[in-house]
Amino acid sequence: MKDKVLSWILVVLWMSLIFYFSHQPATQSNGLSTGITERIIEMVERLAPKIDFDIRSMNHLIRKNAHFFIYLVLGLLLSNSLKNSKVEDRKGFIFALLISILYAISDEVHQLFVPGRGGQAKDVIIDSMGSLLGIILYYKTKVLNRNRA
Repeated sequence: MKDKVLSWILVVLWMSLIFYFSHQPATQSNGLSTGITERIIEMVERLAPKIDFDIRSMNHLIRKNAHFFIYLVLGLLLSNSLKNSKVEDRKGFIFALLISILYAISDEVHQLFVPGRGGQAKDVIIDSMGSLLGIILYYKTKVLNRNRA
């Protein structure tokens, strides 16, 4: 029971983090991602100083990868919560994916009401693919652990 409650609390907290990032006005969100992009470029330039980066293109890539990664984690967390709630295997897989897709859609709709932001169908697709990979990783790891036992 304790694992079930804790796992759902983690899902809600992660969804809240996604909501928080989505609620940032465009200038604040872009400032955050540009800062992260600049740090990544600095690290890469130390390793390969002759590489020339277009910061706008790199920033776009970082932002889209952030979408993918944050939803990959959501897929993992949802799969674990559903397993702890005794919703497993095919049904758990489908529910985790469905919840993730619906949340991604609601997230993009939410951004329509945030200054300077907008909802994008391609972000829903990126988010959904991230969730799908997280769910697949969860179930593959579960199968591997089952086979080892």
